[in-house]
Amino acid sequence: MTSNELKELQINACKVRMGVIESTHGAKSGHPGGSLSAADLFTYLYFKEMNIDPANPKMEDRDRFVLSKGHTAPGLYSTLALRGFFPTEELPNLRHIGSFLQGHPNMNTVPGVDMSTGSLGQGISCAAGMALGAKHQGKNYRVYSLLGDGEIQEGQVWEACMFASHYKLDNLCIFVDNNGLQIDGNVADVMSPYPIFDKLTAFGFHVETIDGHSFEQIESALNNARSIKGKPCAIIMNTIKGKGVSFMEHQVGWHGKGPNDEEYAQAMNELKAALAGLEGK
Repeated sequence: MTSNELKELQINACKVRMGVIESTHGAKSGHPGGSLSAADLFTYLYFKEMNIDPANPKMEDRDRFVLSKGHTAPGLYSTLALRGFFPTEELPNLRHIGSFLQGHPNMNTVPGVDMSTGSLGQGISCAAGMALGAKHQGKNYRVYSLLGDGEIQEGQVWEACMFASHYKLDNLCIFVDNNGLQIDGNVADVMSPYPIFDKLTAFGFHVETIDGHSFEQIESALNNARSIKGKPCAIIMNTIKGKGVSFMEHQVGWHGKGPNDEEYAQAMNELKAALAGLEGK
């Protein structure tokens, strides 16, 4: 990518993080930690990788994305709003009665959401089904799915992986957001999923491990994924929970709560300063 493309992605990722803070502050609840750790991936997928059209969210040949770790909807919503699927002014209405932006993605109410998710472990099965459907229909669209490292403790994840490998779903690419923390603490202490690379490899995936905050590494891994034939791909992203907000980084307590007014002000000041630095202001 060019230096201008890189800067544009960095600017958009910062704006996505600002949207996460806006929405979870407005809701006084939600899941900012894992939304912030995945913000760079959301940005790359929706602003560079995927074939999508905000003016036609149900375009038949669009690429699909399934947020298997559905609780990080604030990150997805912020990205969709910034990309033009709906107004950014809706973000503070997260989880409010009557709002179409509820705590988990709903494909029937939110433009740009391809699958309703929430029960952990189920999203990847839906993504695998979409990928197989594309194969049967002779379609060329690709399917992407994001899982949490705590989520892969779910047995259904591995059934879906076995399915994807068996049917040689080379149009499926999954990501594991390996930020090391889940609601109850360190994933290695709660129920260790490690070694993730070896397990996915054993299930028949082409696997790469990257820095999930490096757009260059995200791009390289996705370019490689498109070249792989006869097997699905998995990209393990080493990330920081709460990335971009100093007091949220590496803190398990920010898995599932919204910032109060003082915390909101501090977080937004940090992100606005980062944005100004990127924009050269």
